Amino acid sequence: MILLLGVVGCSVNPVTGQRQFVLFTERQEISMGREADRDIVESLGEYDAPELREFVEELGARMAAESERPDLPWTFRVLDDPTINAFALPGGYIYLTRGILAHFNSEAELAGVVGHEIGHVTARHGVTRVSRAQLAQVGLGAAMILSPELQPFGEAVGAGVQLLFLANSRSDERQVDELGFRYMREVGYDPRELASVFEMLGRASGAADGDRIPGFLSTHPDPLERRDEVIRMVEQEGVDLSEARVGRESYLRMLDGMVYGTDPREGYFVQETFYHPEMAFRLAFPDGWATVNARTRVQGVSPERDAVVLVELAERADPSEARTAFLAQGGVEPLRRWDEEVEGLRFWWADFRAQADGSALQGRVLFVRHGDHTFRILGYAPRSVWDRREDALVRSLASFREVTDPDVLGVEPRRIRLVEIARDMTLEEFMEAHPSNASQRVVGEINHLDAGQVVPAGTLLKRIVGGPVQ
Repeated sequence: MILLLGVVGCSVNPVTGQRQFVLFTERQEISMGREADRDIVESLGEYDAPELREFVEELGARMAAESERPDLPWTFRVLDDPTINAFALPGGYIYLTRGILAHFNSEAELAGVVGHEIGHVTARHGVTRVSRAQLAQVGLGAAMILSPELQPFGEAVGAGVQLLFLANSRSDERQVDELGFRYMREVGYDPRELASVFEMLGRASGAADGDRIPGFLSTHPDPLERRDEVIRMVEQEGVDLSEARVGRESYLRMLDGMVYGTDPREGYFVQETFYHPEMAFRLAFPDGWATVNARTRVQGVSPERDAVVLVELAERADPSEARTAFLAQGGVEPLRRWDEEVEGLRFWWADFRAQADGSALQGRVLFVRHGDHTFRILGYAPRSVWDRREDALVRSLASFREVTDPDVLGVEPRRIRLVEIARDMTLEEFMEAHPSNASQRVVGEINHLDAGQVVPAGTLLKRIVGGPVQ
């Protein structure tokens, strides 16, 4: 089997022209990306900004046409996510979050990151890593069969395999920095602006104020080292960049009004209570639990990680039918079911036991029809701890209520607004003259400004306005 993998896996890297190990044809690569793309769009959603989206698509198409793989069905998306992030999937699927777009200050900075992600695809980094992972799992499985004494250490060995791929990823990042640099030049953008992107990422690596941090920084080369490498490449090229495009003002104009940070219209927490203005409901999670609000579900996990409360939309509109379908699943053992009226809402309850991944679970589920949606609120824990967790889980599920408070229903997100400053001023003076609903550090980050730095009159700067008080 290993010999067969070696034969199938021989291919030529489109960027380097060297042989590389890849288990997938180009058609399979495209299919892989297409399937993952559906999940990503469903999970995060696309940001509703037609002008910005069209610009990203047009820019991406121009840069991809200059790449080593111009004939891929390239797709460029702006995701409705506040994280500072950009990534690529095999087959030509490129994603930028509105979080990273808010931190760019020119078309050229955007082009640098788009070119970087195109480079991951043209160099086939994604499918190479998947191929190596599959081969590693084959080898790891064979080792477990041949050496039973290794079985207790399988998880640790797997972690070591992941660290091996992480090291390769760092090398990949340096390669695509060079590719992004070249793609920028080929479509007429100033590659020096890529250095500004890495400087911004260096600032953002300590970000807070409701701005989720770019987690990829921990697995990539140091941003400031990458900035210095871009500067070195510019000096080494020795070309005239006087006519290279930056596009600062045109880019900033597209950001005016963009949602900044998390959008409370899609749900937000006040301590342990979750509010959803669009769907007009609230639910209290147990005290001290870790909570997360994703696009399709809200979840809380106990500090001991042995109990879960999960809120999501049911697949069936009728609560009774939804409950019946839930209890009819394989591995689910119904215990009892009952209905009740609570403050104008009809609650459809059920207790159950279940087997999942070899674990014996016990739980309670609630179905509620509210507005145009049927909600499924699920609480469960291992049977061994159910008696200790039951009260907290049941109280959380039973706390589902309609929201009528106009302050909650009318909450709006923070947004970026542009200001053309009338005189020279420092960042501190800008904050005083044009207050933001964010800290000075965050405003400095999105404008690429340091404390005390003087900005000339007529410059467009971003401020953050509206939304809940931070």
